[in-house]
Amino acid sequence: MDSIHDLGGKQGYGPIDIDDDGGPFHENWEGREWGIAQCARTPGITIDWWRHCRELIMPVDYLARPYFDSWAQTDFSTYIEAGWMTLQEVASGKAQSDGGGHGQPPAAMSLQQVLQEDRSHAFRFDAEIDTPPAFAVGQRVVTAKHGHAGHTRLPQYARGCVGTIHACNGAHVFPDLSAEGTEIHQHCYNVMFSAAELWPEASGSRDKVFLDLWESYLSEA
Repeated sequence: MDSIHDLGGKQGYGPIDIDDDGGPFHENWEGREWGIAQCARTPGITIDWWRHCRELIMPVDYLARPYFDSWAQTDFSTYIEAGWMTLQEVASGKAQSDGGGHGQPPAAMSLQQVLQEDRSHAFRFDAEIDTPPAFAVGQRVVTAKHGHAGHTRLPQYARGCVGTIHACNGAHVFPDLSAEGTEIHQHCYNVMFSAAELWPEASGSRDKVFLDLWESYLSEA
């Protein structure tokens, strides 16, 4: 969906801080939130549904929150929506019920368990499919003019633009439908765009932009 998170190519939001110390976290609580997001996996909450919920944050709220603060907001909202906790429990920091008939949530995993599962097939998003890729390396393609009403990985600045297939990445879970609870795999391509194709004011630039885009986003140019 089109929301404030999709800032690529937009102006007026101030300079990018390039003096960061390079550390993963600026405060201890940020590390704790990252741990919650990695270890408290909940059935039915896919990464694409999680991203869609984060995209629903109101613009003034989204822009005013630190990065991991919006992660926490999204985690709690998805857990509440899934029925694992209530808003009152989040506000008080204490459990106030037996789970409301939803049963016991899955046990939290250690970081070592998370990393092991990430390396296993259980959390792989690629797969072999019978359908051959529709496009080949070197072929010119044009992106769709419109995004998806829900979650999509086709950024606004790259819509209706002509690019060239740089690489075929195989088939991966299609995020637009994954956010709706349907898991299908589509061929995903690395597509190269000239900067001038994406931003006319970059005319004469030799810069290139490479995007990983699913087959549904593309058609023959």
